[in-house]
Amino acid sequence: MDGYLEELKKRGDALKGISKISVQTGTTHGGVPLADGTVAKVKIDFDVLARLSEMARQRYGLAGAVQHGASTLPDEAFDRFPATETAEIHLATGFQNMIYDSNGFPAPLRASIYDHLKAELRGEWKEKDTEEQFIYKSRKKGFGPFKLELWSLPADVLDEICAELEGKFAFLFDKLKVNGTRPVLDQFIKPVDVPLKMPLTLKG
Repeated sequence: MDGYLEELKKRGDALKGISKISVQTGTTHGGVPLADGTVAKVKIDFDVLARLSEMARQRYGLAGAVQHGASTLPDEAFDRFPATETAEIHLATGFQNMIYDSNGFPAPLRASIYDHLKAELRGEWKEKDTEEQFIYKSRKKGFGPFKLELWSLPADVLDEICAELEGKFAFLFDKLKVNGTRPVLDQFIKPVDVPLKMPLTLKG
């Protein structure tokens, strides 16, 4: 950080610099898939995370430390983040996994997506990876090409998947102590209405 701030000074006032610092204390983005497609258990060093968060705030005026790869942690780990005053955690992969692995997700559509990945992203398939590991690492890229099919799922299917996601969100909001923080949000976050023009392809 000292070296970074020195470089920032040399560039003048054009760059504001970072507001938080990202760390890895035992996790990997999205988790580490094992040969059978399951995700390896990880153990975060919460003591290191707490010390880095405190130093980031006190010495450098940052919001704190960001923990990457938190979405595949066991449920009992999440209440540790408020206790260590972690500034931010990343959870996207966990929600992606819930969608793909949901009992409500249509098996034929899942198979079509996986076939597409194996055909179109074969160049990303590492020699040491099993098919399950390749699928786990690449299936985040399956949403885009199948956007229409996903948006067109029957209402009962969407309701089942959304109910599972909502349950997880409620659990995380409670564990991460997000509940009751709306006044703080309103105090500091000021939404800006940005009007968007209708794309020509959607007109008419």
